[in-house]
Amino acid sequence: MKITNVATAVIAGNFPWVLVRIETDEGVTGLGEAYWGAGVAELVHKARPVIVGEDPRNINKIVEIMIRCLSGEGSSGGATVTAISGIEIALWDIVGRALNAPISTLFGGRFRDRIRIYADCHAGETPDPADYAKKAKEVAAEGFTAIKFDLDTRNPFTLDISGDPHPRRQWFEPFNRTIGSAELKWMVDVVRAVREGVGPEVMVAMDAHWKFSVNDAIRLAQALEPFDLLWLEDPVPPENIEAQRHVTHSTRTPICTGENLYRKHGYRELIEKQAARIIAPDIPKMGGLAEAKRVADHADLYYIPIAPHNVASPIGTVAGAHVCAAMNNFLVMEFHAHDVSWWSDLVTEGPPIVDGFIRLDERPGHGLTLDEDVARAHLAPGSSFFGDTPHA
Repeated sequence: MKITNVATAVIAGNFPWVLVRIETDEGVTGLGEAYWGAGVAELVHKARPVIVGEDPRNINKIVEIMIRCLSGEGSSGGATVTAISGIEIALWDIVGRALNAPISTLFGGRFRDRIRIYADCHAGETPDPADYAKKAKEVAAEGFTAIKFDLDTRNPFTLDISGDPHPRRQWFEPFNRTIGSAELKWMVDVVRAVREGVGPEVMVAMDAHWKFSVNDAIRLAQALEPFDLLWLEDPVPPENIEAQRHVTHSTRTPICTGENLYRKHGYRELIEKQAARIIAPDIPKMGGLAEAKRVADHADLYYIPIAPHNVASPIGTVAGAHVCAAMNNFLVMEFHAHDVSWWSDLVTEGPPIVDGFIRLDERPGHGLTLDEDVARAHLAPGSSFFGDTPHA
């Protein structure tokens, strides 16, 4: 079997979903997805001449070829690794379909058939904590047993750094990473409202988007300890692992991070210093399915759970769910498109997420078929549909 073509289609979802299709001379086609980002689709196209003619079953070899041949484009991280990730996922889909086996089987089989999904709820309709609680109850009523909110999206005490502050905003130091007393109280009130709204059985996580200093991140994490959070995500900037470690070991609130790291090498220090309680690789961004499994196995040496960050379409989400099924230390995976009404319509097999879980079956590969009519209807401007005339 030989690869004959590699093409992309960028779908305009809540993020640009970069779909990757790989064709072979035996008629077996694989569909993958790369995380959104400037230049990702172009880098997929740049990899095309490097891998056309290769046997798609030699996935590790092909990934190494791409890393070496695209080293000038920065294949240790960034958009180049993201492009490689989308190709890698499509290759696993090909192998699964060729062998008539689900991707999870190719990774040693499943620890679980149901993959728990957490819904990223973003924020309430207003900064009022009661609105956060209202949204939390609505999403939990849909069957989700895990949810997450942002602590910065509608934060009324953060200055808009564009220079146009919201009229209610009162905190004027957006750059030094400190938390004012009123801002801290508001964040605690939001968490309290959400926890009281959904009760103790629903897993609740909060995201800080890398906003705070070490001291203030510790203040926040300690203030949230009474609410039994699943985690506090990215409370400090991602570059300094020692700073991450200090925050993690200063609070009973679990700290989660990892979506900005690439390949197994990028996670080594974070894991070996036990600088986070939960690791969140973004699978279609950080290197693909096999690389995510390597990170999970490394983390398992320190008994650290894996909770993948995920902003993908059904393609990347379900492909990721297959490798999550093969991780003994998997915890929960993100669903970032709760407000995209047509997310499930992008595939023909029906909604991938039902009552807050992805239930894996025995269909080969990732088991999904793209609904081409829906995909074409939401094609991003300037993108072609796997090589067709670009969409205006």
